[in-house]
Amino acid sequence: MCTAATYKTKDFYMGRTLDYEFSYGEQITITPRNYEFDFRFSGKIKSHYALIGMAFVAEGYPLYYDAVNEKGLGMAGLNFVGNAAYEEALPEDETEVSQVAQFEFIPWILTQCATVAEAREKLAAMRLTGTAFSEQLPTAQLHWIIADKDSCIVVESMKDGLHVYDNPVGVLTNNPPFPGQMFALNNYAGVSRKQPESLQEYYSLMHIAEEWVEWESLEIFPASQDL
Repeated sequence: MCTAATYKTKDFYMGRTLDYEFSYGEQITITPRNYEFDFRFSGKIKSHYALIGMAFVAEGYPLYYDAVNEKGLGMAGLNFVGNAAYEEALPEDETEVSQVAQFEFIPWILTQCATVAEAREKLAAMRLTGTAFSEQLPTAQLHWIIADKDSCIVVESMKDGLHVYDNPVGVLTNNPPFPGQMFALNNYAGVSRKQPESLQEYYSLMHIAEEWVEWESLEIFPASQDL
């Protein structure tokens, strides 16, 4: 299960795990300001923010798993199997909003946005399509966390549309959908960062953990399997 997390002290940090059983050939990838992105629908962009992150480079194109730009805005895509659904691409004369292919979503946001607030504005006028990069690289089922030093959001494209959620905890994992992940935090309402002061408190914490395991086994939401 992949997990992305943010952390802020006097500085801001963002990271994620990539829990695959094998490598797809991903590598640390830097995209400089003058690299020309040719987006599938919106065309070429020659001047943009620089990026660094983990990507699989296919045919000279960085397919980012996660990245951060020079302004400190970070974004990561995590598996969302069984819940992700994307729009069908439309002819340009049939839509007034920007169409963005799923595989180019991270660079589309990070090349143009310096903050989460600016990303929200882009998301409000965007259709996320299921257009594949190629026949050999089909569309991945993902949802995304976008964060800067001041705020954090989650983006989920599902059958009922595009959802943008405030993320007050700055963490995202695979399934269930984000509202379900927030609800699951209720299972940890009694957890403290302090050491238990008594055996009774220790056993109370153990009981909470056991209830969480039992709740997970109900499979209220589809489980995620990283490939």
